[in-house]
Amino acid sequence: MQVRKLDTTRARDVRAFVRFPFDLYRDCPQWVPPLRPAMRAALDRDRYAFYRDSEADFFLVENQGRVLGRIAAIHNRPYNAFHHSQAAFFYYMEVVDDVQTSRLLFDALFDWSRERGLDTVYGPKGMIRSDAHGALVEGFEHRPAIGVPYNHDYYDRLIQDAGFVKELDYMSGYLSADFQLPQRVHDIAERVKARRGYTIRSFTTKDELRQMTPAVHKIYQQAWAQVWGYYPVSEDEIRAMVERIVSIADPRLIKVVMKGEEAIGFVIAYPDISAAIQRTRGRVWPFGWVRLMLESKRTTWVNFNGVGIVPQYQGAGANAVLYSELAKTFAQSGRRFQHGDYVQVAETNLESLGDATRLGFPMYKRHRIYRKALVSQAI
Repeated sequence: MQVRKLDTTRARDVRAFVRFPFDLYRDCPQWVPPLRPAMRAALDRDRYAFYRDSEADFFLVENQGRVLGRIAAIHNRPYNAFHHSQAAFFYYMEVVDDVQTSRLLFDALFDWSRERGLDTVYGPKGMIRSDAHGALVEGFEHRPAIGVPYNHDYYDRLIQDAGFVKELDYMSGYLSADFQLPQRVHDIAERVKARRGYTIRSFTTKDELRQMTPAVHKIYQQAWAQVWGYYPVSEDEIRAMVERIVSIADPRLIKVVMKGEEAIGFVIAYPDISAAIQRTRGRVWPFGWVRLMLESKRTTWVNFNGVGIVPQYQGAGANAVLYSELAKTFAQSGRRFQHGDYVQVAETNLESLGDATRLGFPMYKRHRIYRKALVSQAI
């Protein structure tokens, strides 16, 4: 058994890295594969925006030609520059239930980090801001929301074996078919709009969504400034984030709250096409995209992934306006969603968790970010 660094210019190596989780989760009905083109794109150093100012390497553990584990080691330079830190991150960790295999992966990660003078490792945390965070530690019986990691229940044990401790948990909430937004929220929204002059920007086409990219960038930079893992993202990364959302979006389910001509907040919801991704096994071409498009029309699941309000308007009723308008859109669209997933709210985000509690839907999945301080090895 040995660990080796991936040569991302070799198609065979890229295929091995991308294919491994398909073998690992072959008999797991909950697992949703990544879209294969997106996974391959993340390994393309010539085209993926992340590599313009950061670096990553990828490792495999193999035994007689069989892959047993994989991991990505990440040096996000904009993050470290903003936080005045020397942090490394890991992501794309997948491994069999074997402590020796996981130790080989993590030792490769730790050595890679020390070689670059990095002194703390966090993860799982992705290469770009819109990558979902954490390892699943509660809610294994549930299928993940689209784009959110799923893993076997032994991962927490293997990560802790490598010396990691908890840094932060992300919670996901469930909305049932009988959920109704309380009338008092609609009443508050109407009073706030009249008193503060808020209006709602709605959308009918994906091109209209793309035109809002500068406004989304501005809101993100302000609204998420105090969120764990934040760093100012570039225009290229914001465009990539918006395009990822637009690719699966129903424009009617995205709302932006305006104060005059200024965008001050947004809520993002989209149909969950995870079932179709499972059926296509992450393939888009030649015909996978047809199944994905059909699923976006007929799915009974909807994901809520992001409520952002600029700080000076937080606590001033803008969130009630967003929730109210989104509920009205559901009612008017003719769609009957049976299930909703309120995706990955940090446990430190007391405002959003408070909204979830007041609106009456429970947290049912938990993802964990881990931390390990590195000790320099004696020569």
